Amino acid sequence: MDNDTTLIPPHGGYRKLRSFQSAQLAYDLTVVFCNRFIDKRSRTHDQMVQAARSGVQNIAEGSMASGTSKKTELKLTGVARASLEELLLDYEDFLRQRGLRLWDKNSPEALEARKFLSDESDKSDRSDSFKKSSEETAANTMICLINQASYLLHRQMQSLERKFLEEGGFTERMYNQRRSWRDKS
Repeated sequence: MDNDTTLIPPHGGYRKLRSFQSAQLAYDLTVVFCNRFIDKRSRTHDQMVQAARSGVQNIAEGSMASGTSKKTELKLTGVARASLEELLLDYEDFLRQRGLRLWDKNSPEALEARKFLSDESDKSDRSDSFKKSSEETAANTMICLINQASYLLHRQMQSLERKFLEEGGFTERMYNQRRSWRDKS
């Protein structure tokens, strides 16, 4: 069967998405950040880790649901983005409450952080370097990363919307295939 006659099209593949990879890195580094700078017994520690985790998990869940529900995929991708926005606010609060500087997005530090985050050479080096950075640098680096992930999710949602408008959803495919099958009988 080709994709035109397949009721449930190929789906998943989320691990290859840059949005997923960025969100997963944000989750991993949030765990490191929280373990270094936030009391492990505090509600903030748990909430930040869970918001980061939710970003990753909702991308995966939406991608796997996409075979039968573009609506669910779009909704869960939006939930992932909202979870990362919550996490972003936590990092901004961290800086503000400690009197630390929030970098301008075009500051030399932010540009260096984005370069650091996009380096594909050795991801374990990024984690090691992150573990040694100051709380201000770590929080601002996370803000850069979350903004990147959020931007990628926004673009992904736009693409999902276009694809839905062009191709329709599962219910339409079911109806069209059933009608086609009956017309052949």
